[in-house]
Amino acid sequence: MVTLNKIYTRTGDSGDTALGNGARVPKDSLRVTAYGTVDEVNATIGMARLHAGDETDAALARIQNDMFDLGADLCRPDMEQDTDAPYPPLRVNSALVGRLEAEIDAMNATQETLKSFILPGGSPLSAHLHLCRTVSRRAERLSVELSGIEAVNPVAIQYLNRLSDWFFVAARAANNDGKTDVLWVPGANR
Repeated sequence: MVTLNKIYTRTGDSGDTALGNGARVPKDSLRVTAYGTVDEVNATIGMARLHAGDETDAALARIQNDMFDLGADLCRPDMEQDTDAPYPPLRVNSALVGRLEAEIDAMNATQETLKSFILPGGSPLSAHLHLCRTVSRRAERLSVELSGIEAVNPVAIQYLNRLSDWFFVAARAANNDGKTDVLWVPGANR
């Protein structure tokens, strides 16, 4: 378990931070930006939970925990060099991706057929879940960019890809299974 007796350490005052393997990097490094954006996803989920019923809230709570696991995964760059670690590094695994897929399929089974692009909105929960979706897409793009220059767990990227799909389907569920989605009307304001 993590113990935080003191919140500020002053170790980052010069603009660098420690990764999970102890290496110091600039706070604007792509790796820090990627896992920092995962933290943003987690914060947006917290806002969505304010509007969620029990079942959705429980699912979002599980995903929030996954976000910490994902952040821990992304902050540890040494995919092949973890043999000297005092504890096994936390890595996102395919079981988490599979859980998201099963939940997506269950939610999607009862939804209206999608016949148009939809605008983020409708119910407050749906609007917040669309925000979660867009921030998770940004985290995915940053993680993909990072994977082009440094080692990244490929399952972490899969998880982020599936997560944004989960948020999309959950947003439709929050709009009466798509019945009250706000539909895009191409060229409506020309």
